[in-house]
Amino acid sequence: MTVIILANCPAGLRGFLTRWLLEISPGVFLGSPSARVRDVLWAEVRQYSGQGRALLAYQTNNEQGFTFESHDHAWHPVDHEGLTLIHRPNLTNPREGTRTSQSPRQGWSKAAKRRRFGGR
Repeated sequence: MTVIILANCPAGLRGFLTRWLLEISPGVFLGSPSARVRDVLWAEVRQYSGQGRALLAYQTNNEQGFTFESHDHAWHPVDHEGLTLIHRPNLTNPREGTRTSQSPRQGWSKAAKRRRFGGR
């Protein structure tokens, strides 16, 4: 079983993948191509994804029973003692303790105030 997930990719690439895989949701393709066809499809996805991102997951004979690859994602697969794990980037600046991206608003939400203070 092979799964390819596209985000922000050209429509032509989605049409290309529908020749071999079934699009079960927008940008999510599922099928059982051979390993050779899967590798060719992944090469095409990497070449023609433009500004988009792509993920490939497929069955293999290892401890987890599957493996995956990513293209232009912030999260990357990393091999850790035979297991493939996801490395997520650190969004906080350790020196300042603040998020590098947009910080959430300070203060309490209305729902949190109701829960905390028991008011309606």
